[in-house]
Amino acid sequence: MRRSAALLSLALVFGCQVAFAQNAPSSWKTSWVGAVQGPYPVGNPSAQPDQRFIFPTPAAGAKDQTFRLVVRPSIWGRQLRLRLSNAFGTRPITFDDVHVGLQLGAAALVTGTNRPVRFNNQASVAVEPGSAVWSDAVDLPFADNPDNPLLQGRKLAVSFHVNGETGPMTWHAKALQTSYVTAPGAGAKGADEGEAAFPYSTSSWFFLDAIDMTAPAGTPVVIAFGDSITDGTASTMNGDDRWPDVVARRMQQAFGPNRVAVLNSGIGGNQVAGPAEYGPAKPFPGGPAAGQRLERDVLSLSGVTTLIWLEGINDFSKNGNAAVDKVQGGMRDIVARLREKNIRVIGATVTSALGSSNAAHGSPEQDEKRKALNTFIRTSGTFDGVVDFDAISLDSETGSLKAELIPESTTGGPGDKLHPNRTGYHAMGFAPDPKMVVPGLK
Repeated sequence: MRRSAALLSLALVFGCQVAFAQNAPSSWKTSWVGAVQGPYPVGNPSAQPDQRFIFPTPAAGAKDQTFRLVVRPSIWGRQLRLRLSNAFGTRPITFDDVHVGLQLGAAALVTGTNRPVRFNNQASVAVEPGSAVWSDAVDLPFADNPDNPLLQGRKLAVSFHVNGETGPMTWHAKALQTSYVTAPGAGAKGADEGEAAFPYSTSSWFFLDAIDMTAPAGTPVVIAFGDSITDGTASTMNGDDRWPDVVARRMQQAFGPNRVAVLNSGIGGNQVAGPAEYGPAKPFPGGPAAGQRLERDVLSLSGVTTLIWLEGINDFSKNGNAAVDKVQGGMRDIVARLREKNIRVIGATVTSALGSSNAAHGSPEQDEKRKALNTFIRTSGTFDGVVDFDAISLDSETGSLKAELIPESTTGGPGDKLHPNRTGYHAMGFAPDPKMVVPGLK
């Protein structure tokens, strides 16, 4: 009898929570982001299949093809909208036959979930070079209860057809997530729920750079901002074990499902202070400098409340060779811009690259710059909080990464003493205190 009463009480509480969530004011909150970095193939992909059969001529881009990009929302809602970007293109691109559905496996979708996406109530949209466009709201009947624990961790497949030849393709190189593409000339296949039309794979995201979900108005949105160590180099392909992924799961454990969005806005090779110029005619593998991409990758997104910033190691590489005070000044400027938008900024100390096998990294001189930047991050008072990634990953005897953090997880290679493996990212993901990241949330 007592057990029945307890179950009834629990059901009533859960029912009240669901009713409250359904009636609470909602707004758009960004649930996924793939920071675009330049025109394909300029960038640093990981575990990339041979792309020459999909895109025979990089300058020509895709031709009459359908992309099916697989992404994992951080939070769910009853509606979504998505953003398509032509930021680094040189000609208008027409997208049509755009759909979004639940991934079943590979390029196949769960039957009945594939929903058409429209733009200003039209089935196609032309996006000019240097521009991006948000879609109309799309109802998601399968997410009628967004807080359902069975939705958490599920992946969406966003499909779209490019009409004609795209020219240079805006992309995020290092997705570490397998997506799918039809053969050139295959036509519009976005409505298909099967996988037959998608024989080719890619480990990058193209054109799609953000997804919003409707969520309660007070839902925090946390962005991890930085370079390849945020992007997840040397983590497990399709494993969702980059350090921001670990932080996202910890948020669910701390506060419950669907309460906090955690986004990854890392770009492999990114710098704080450079390059000074960036564009389709003058690309750089690490994408635009942090300040140049801040508007697109942070400030233009919906509901951002906190930014965790791990960056600086590439500024001291042979490709950057910046002075410490220049990087510090860049950080101060960006923090000031974020504070104007009431965004909380948490500084993360930079992990060691001493002795790296990467030709651009690893010298003692570079390591001294890294240590000086970390002192600034820890003690300057610039940030609202500090996460000490360096302290948990450093071998105090060698000055390099701890030995168990070095062998890479993507291909099982020896590692480069620059990028942590899954073990390292796991430790990093457990470093931030959830209550420091989103203070006041219960």
